[in-house]
Amino acid sequence: MSSAEYQKVNAASSAGEHVSGDSAAGDALPPDANSAGGSWITRHFAFFKTKRGITITVAVILLIVGGGLAGLAALPKKGNKSAAGEGDGAGDLGDSITSDEHFYGQSPPVYPSPNMTGTGAWATSFKKARDMVGRMTLDEKVYLTTGTTSNTSCSGFIRPIDRVGFPGMCLSDAGNGLRNTDFVSSWPSGLHVGASWNKTLTRRRGNGMGSEFKKKGVNVLLGPVVGPVGRVVLSGRNWEGFSSDSYLSGALVYETVQAVQDVGVITSVKHYIANEQESNRMPANGMESVSSNIDDKTMHEFYLWPFQDSLRAGTGNIMCSYNRLNNSYGCANSKSLNGLLKAELGFEGFVVSDWSAQHAGVATALAGLDMTMPGGDDYWGSKLVEAVKNASVPESRVDDMATRIIASWYKLGQDKDFPTPGIGMASDLTKPHNVVDARNSTFRSILFDGAVEGHVLVKNTRNALPLSNPKMLSVFGYSAKNPDHNGPTIGSSAWVFGAESFNYDEFSNGFFGSAAVGNTPIAFNGTLYSGGGSGATSQSLAVSPFEAIVHRAYEDGTALFWDFHNGNPAVDPASDACLVIGNAYATEGADRPGARDDYTDGLIKHVADQCNNTIVVFHNAGIRLVDQFIDHPNVTALIFAHLPGEASGKALVSLIYGDSNPSGKLPYTVARNESDYAVLGPDLPDAGMFRKFPQSNFSEGVFLDYRHFDANNITPRYEFGFGLSYTSFSYGNLSIEKVADSNTDEYPTGEIREGGQIDLWDVLVRVKAEVTNTGDRDGAEIAQLYVGIPDDGAPVRQLRGFDKVFVSAKGKETVEFELTRRDLSVWDTVRQKWRLKKGGKYVVEVGGSSRDLPLKGTANL
Repeated sequence: MSSAEYQKVNAASSAGEHVSGDSAAGDALPPDANSAGGSWITRHFAFFKTKRGITITVAVILLIVGGGLAGLAALPKKGNKSAAGEGDGAGDLGDSITSDEHFYGQSPPVYPSPNMTGTGAWATSFKKARDMVGRMTLDEKVYLTTGTTSNTSCSGFIRPIDRVGFPGMCLSDAGNGLRNTDFVSSWPSGLHVGASWNKTLTRRRGNGMGSEFKKKGVNVLLGPVVGPVGRVVLSGRNWEGFSSDSYLSGALVYETVQAVQDVGVITSVKHYIANEQESNRMPANGMESVSSNIDDKTMHEFYLWPFQDSLRAGTGNIMCSYNRLNNSYGCANSKSLNGLLKAELGFEGFVVSDWSAQHAGVATALAGLDMTMPGGDDYWGSKLVEAVKNASVPESRVDDMATRIIASWYKLGQDKDFPTPGIGMASDLTKPHNVVDARNSTFRSILFDGAVEGHVLVKNTRNALPLSNPKMLSVFGYSAKNPDHNGPTIGSSAWVFGAESFNYDEFSNGFFGSAAVGNTPIAFNGTLYSGGGSGATSQSLAVSPFEAIVHRAYEDGTALFWDFHNGNPAVDPASDACLVIGNAYATEGADRPGARDDYTDGLIKHVADQCNNTIVVFHNAGIRLVDQFIDHPNVTALIFAHLPGEASGKALVSLIYGDSNPSGKLPYTVARNESDYAVLGPDLPDAGMFRKFPQSNFSEGVFLDYRHFDANNITPRYEFGFGLSYTSFSYGNLSIEKVADSNTDEYPTGEIREGGQIDLWDVLVRVKAEVTNTGDRDGAEIAQLYVGIPDDGAPVRQLRGFDKVFVSAKGKETVEFELTRRDLSVWDTVRQKWRLKKGGKYVVEVGGSSRDLPLKGTANL
């Protein structure tokens, strides 16, 4: 066995992977960078120090790898019905597994890590980076890979290397706005953006948000989020992403990445990959992180899809996740990092670990990790230098790490006019500090429009909305008002992590402790501008719903009554309308305890029993079920207000008074019952053999959200893509045309660039339709296109296009969609390529939601 093959086996042993190779006499395994006393495997198993032991092991490996791959391909497709508090039942009551050896071969090994090649738009920056890295010492190159402390509040920091002119790097949270600093905006969160279905507005948000990061001296924006993508309905971080649909997520992450990077800030698209629950996300109490077990086809057709779009957009960074993937840690998984990301998808940027997600030294280096955060002395730093010197890690791998990092820095122009890293990120806002106001008056319209368009009106009976000169309004519910405090603090606090409205003790138990299912479903102490955790926003200014209502009532001379604390408030039946404003809280560190709560539902029914025009508003950081009250005859309207950011109150008042016309649509499905979902809650450890290694089997495949509802003929309460307006729309004149002279060969043949083979993006079919505004008000409609691919086992329909178009009253507009090779393909697990289904009829449907598709036709390839 060659020295390189020995390094692979050593790395795989630490990563939960197995690697095949030929044995050779006389060689010895090099020490792991994790310690000075030999590798983890040789320290624990002396058998592996012998030639006989190595030879036998390699023979066994070959069998395991083959069996492991076959097992992954054959994962069952039955939907997982687990709920919060229920395990997956992956184990039995036999002896508990105590070692990773049990899982060897489940994640195929892919080595070596591909070097950056500098293709396409990276050519110039690659050349500059190689020159700079070539002038660095080994210690300096390792500095680039290893986070360090700083006198800033940056989430992570790379030290400067003055000798070669590198000023350092500030990395900071997150994808919804800059956290833990002053003089920044609170932008609409990812889920709110998804509900807008507006690509142009998404791009404007990205430009504005990126500009604030740049002015504060932040080189890397730690976002946007496309993992989780919403597999687990109660996942604590779904609100950071855009949608429960991979296509919609991919389209919006593409716009966000390009917009943020256009202003010179690197995006860190996260969390790669299959980071779908918070429960057991990190090793604790003798238990490893949960393993997301996914077959190859599901990986490509669902979870990898939006990451692929982010690469095509040119993201400079990908963040690897806490979870294990097929029982190998995400930041040490050579299949996902070397194989999928850097080889198959041609990623030219660098991979950074999620904070404290690195659990091995040599293994992570060889598997494709390029930077570790927030520090790296446990595994890298001086230990990585030692690993290079003892030949455990080739110096060429460190060169590639450093080159990828510096090339991203050059490509975004951060060598030219970028502020000093962290210049606006004071470490203690309670002490005198340099004020850097990153806000811009031009952002205010983007903040307002973004807040408006992410509200989704799903019920509006008896013309409840818009309000028309009410004489009396009554307002109830804990989410109407601002939290009791909004102010900077030193160290960890509710303000730092977006828990001002929540119980901070409960938040910190999940965030800083062993992640589990939360106990409290709502934030009692005020409205939600974002969810909690590292993706939270910092409010320098925010307008609550009640503040905006008070202002409007004062201008109109409307009598106003309110009660934010009583679950059974007194209600004046003379009220023209009663608003009940509640929320559904979610945070990093814990999954949600449920998709509804009895307290809020009881409050709604209590008010509705006494007020015949009860309007319900939810600031929901995830899917919120409503069947306990929605059919009450006095509940006349329902708005999912999501997480609007600082313009929350102004946006809501503009909508309920009719100054703005609702145009948002659901980026997920609202079921009638919890049992209707494919996967409701997280998979929790069982008491059997896997109790130390929690397992989450993604056996439902791609059949999640509307795909699952369609496949099982389940009627939702509100379907994916649904939303009401104050006007109405109709559809007509469907046109489907195959692009002349387009290449419709079964498989793509193009070169690999960022995002995969370049001909995956060739347009094969163009679709047109007309949208008519049949009402009396101007409004915007989101036209949606769904495709049924003629393949056994494929979903009935999948979103493959959308266009948000403004249509004047009684007017008409044409929407156009382009279907690419990837849009019309399925993943071939044998050829390992996207495959067009030749000779079959592709069903094309266009309409206003996933279940309102009046136009239907076919496309033949």
